[in-house]
Amino acid sequence: MEEVAVKLRAEGIQKRVISAGKGELSTFPDGTKVNFHYRTCLCDGTVLDDSRTMGGQCKPMELILGKKFKLPVWERVVVTMREGEIAEFTCDTKHTALYALVSQSLRNISVGKDPLEGQRHCCGIAQIHSHHSLGHQDLDELQAHPQPLVFTLELLQVLPPGSFRLDTWAMTDEEKLEAVPQMHEEGNALFRGGEIRAAAEKYHNAIACLKNLQMKERPGDENWLRLDHMITPLLLNYCQCQLLQGQYYEVLDHCSSLLYKYEDNVKAYFKRGKAHAAVWNEAEARADFAKVVQLDPSLAPSVAKELRQMEERIREKQKEEKGRYKSLFSYGGGTSTTTATTG
Repeated sequence: MEEVAVKLRAEGIQKRVISAGKGELSTFPDGTKVNFHYRTCLCDGTVLDDSRTMGGQCKPMELILGKKFKLPVWERVVVTMREGEIAEFTCDTKHTALYALVSQSLRNISVGKDPLEGQRHCCGIAQIHSHHSLGHQDLDELQAHPQPLVFTLELLQVLPPGSFRLDTWAMTDEEKLEAVPQMHEEGNALFRGGEIRAAAEKYHNAIACLKNLQMKERPGDENWLRLDHMITPLLLNYCQCQLLQGQYYEVLDHCSSLLYKYEDNVKAYFKRGKAHAAVWNEAEARADFAKVVQLDPSLAPSVAKELRQMEERIREKQKEEKGRYKSLFSYGGGTSTTTATTG
């Protein structure tokens, strides 16, 4: 262990074991999957991130070794650990320069956002020197003033290559493209089984794969359009899941984005109409439903059903509001007395 510590110090890394692990040290060949909890602090003790609390969840980091993760120092230090070990690593600035970008992606993932949201289409170093905000004040400060960081890791599990299914973020471009049809079908099966939340996650992951590939293409080019046409049905399926889960404003955003590009997409109009109806946008809902019938007259019975349901909900709401109005003005039996005095 002393030999490992000496090598790490020579690289600008100080290791302190907090709790020893168990068993023998793995050989960690490329393709090994490691699961670990992490806490990232400034040298003054200020906590930046903690996988046990990030996004209101307690979800460990999953890292595939040899996949060129944006923060190579995590790969460097985790291979010095045994399963169950907890250790603290103080790393020089040369190892932490990209942490702000990595943290932004991890925070996005923890709340269900696209991990690449907010990042410009350029290399990591160029992003570090650009002056746009990462959306978090602490990360903006770290990006402007890179400094050493302290990583406290707890190595939970080491899985050898071939013993697990790759997560989408760890796939190559070819693997992502191959995985999308399978994720699509898995989402459909979950949806048919009534597992709406799980289905939405499958569709979301498939969309993320395709968007990641799309970012590498020039907007409007043949490959970009091909990927966009693959995204569209997945996004519509995702919107259907979100409708069932009451996420109406998200559906409005996604469907409006689709219709900006594809003005004749009947399904997007239909789902947007349902979302408008759900949030009491009666005029907008009627306009979308009218467009559905114009584009596909065979859907007129389905549209009529949606309109009847919307009108019934509106009547019930008006009746409820009228009842509250009457109750307000009949308080005290509907009578009032006034006593006047003169002096």
